[in-house]
This record gives sequence, C-alpha cells and structure tokens, in this order.
Amino acid sequence: MNNSKYSINHRFADSDSPKSKLESAATIILIRDANSVAEVFMIKRANKSNFGGAWVFPGGKVDNEDSKNNILDYCQGLDDKEASSILNLNEGGLGYWVACVRECFEESGILLAYRENGHLFKPSLGEKIILNDLRRQLNDDSIFFIEILKKLNLRLAIDRILYLSHWVTPKIESRRYSTRFFITSISNDQEAIHDGYEAVDSLWIKIEKALNDYKQGTFPIIMPTIKNLEAIAGYPSTLSILEDKESILPSDILTIEPKFFFEKGKLVGLLPGDTGYENH
Repeated sequence: MNNSKYSINHRFADSDSPKSKLESAATIILIRDANSVAEVFMIKRANKSNFGGAWVFPGGKVDNEDSKNNILDYCQGLDDKEASSILNLNEGGLGYWVACVRECFEESGILLAYRENGHLFKPSLGEKIILNDLRRQLNDDSIFFIEILKKLNLRLAIDRILYLSHWVTPKIESRRYSTRFFITSISNDQEAIHDGYEAVDSLWIKIEKALNDYKQGTFPIIMPTIKNLEAIAGYPSTLSILEDKESILPSDILTIEPKFFFEKGKLVGLLPGDTGYENH
C-alpha cells in the first residue's frame, strides 16, 4: 500500500514461478532525543533495489557469518540460547542481533559496541577515519565484521538492543524476508550517514512528522515501516519508548504477514484482523 505521490520499486512475484523461500533479516530502529523530541534515523533506498525509493530503517539479511561462534563470543548481554528463546527459535537467535548491529554500521556508520573498559564506543576523530575505511571494506566484502571488532578491541552492545516486532514479506513480492525489528537509542552527538550504495540519502526525523509526511504523500514508506513508526509515536522521550517496549513479553510479539492484491487496478493491503484478510 503506497500513499505517496513518489513511486516505490516493488518486484512482484511471477505467478508461474516457484514460491520464493523466506530469508532471515534484521532491521534496527535508531532513535535519539533532539530538543526534547524523539527522532528516528531513516535511509532512502536506491531506486534500483527492491523497495527502491522508500525510506526505511537500516537493515538487511542475516549472513552466515553473523552466527559463527567466534563472533558470538564478542556479544555482550545475551547468549544464543537466551536470544533464540526471545525470538521463539531453536537456535541462531543471536545472529539476528549481530546482523542488525552489522547492518547498522554498514548503512549508518554507527557501531553499537563497548570498549574494553566497558564504556560505550564513541569514536575519536582518529578512530572515525579508521572506521570510515573499515566500513568501506566491509561494504566491499573485503573484510569480515569480526575483524573490525578485533582490530578495535570492541564487544557488541547487544544488551542495549530491544526486540520490537516480526514481519514477513507478503507473497506478492518476488523476494521475501522474515524480518525481526529491533530498537535502540544513541546520543545526539553520534553522526549517522548513509553509505551511498544501497542507501542514497538519510535523515533524522521526528517520528510524528514521518507519519504525517507519509499521509501527505511526500514521504514514501512501506507498511512495516509505517506500523513500527506508529508503535513508537506519541512518547515524550527515547527513554519512555524503550522503557515501555522493554516491558513487552516476547511471547506477545506476533508474526505479522500482510496480504496484498490488486483490486480494480489498485494495490490493496490487509493486515491480520482486517476484513477480508482470511479470504486472500
């Protein structure tokens, strides 16, 4: 469902092709306080990519390297058993947290980590130069994420990242994902910027403004983005958002799979519980 006057590049499935299998993905919602108002970091996907032209949160596929034991040893706050239990998986849950930290770094330049002394990692000017080069290498697939952690002697700040929601790409799309959404806050002195490859623009925007601009047709976003923004709207601060979301039991986070179909030439979207959902 697209309420924007700007187009979003959807890649619809061919009805004659075999159904695509779900790929695991993780997305991170970065929030910060600015002038006593909560803002969210969003990136604009390159037109050539799936959902190109849409504003989204940083995220992507869970890679095999995200679940290798050696990188799990660099996680602080959760082990794989605990993470898998939260996501209702038998194993491999911690890989989703690792993936969202890695994707966050790749797509925003923010590395959610702790130094050896336990302090949050806020790079110095010299470290920023090193980080920019390491980020480029990571995006070029010429370095593994764990090598960056080893080089800078960092541990991933897994304990600062909350599980928020679970969305499944509708069957109408050619590439489908089982995406876990996570949320964390950062201080407003940390600089986030898009990578220039998969993301061609970025901004910090007030949560309510993003939703209002979408309704006005000037800010193209897709259904999971809309609903996750709605879930964190109306709070006075990032702390109040995180305190409220931390109180949610993982068992109460349901898997949501929208259904889309064309009706009279228009794309219509339904969510579980909507009239007609079970009939499509």
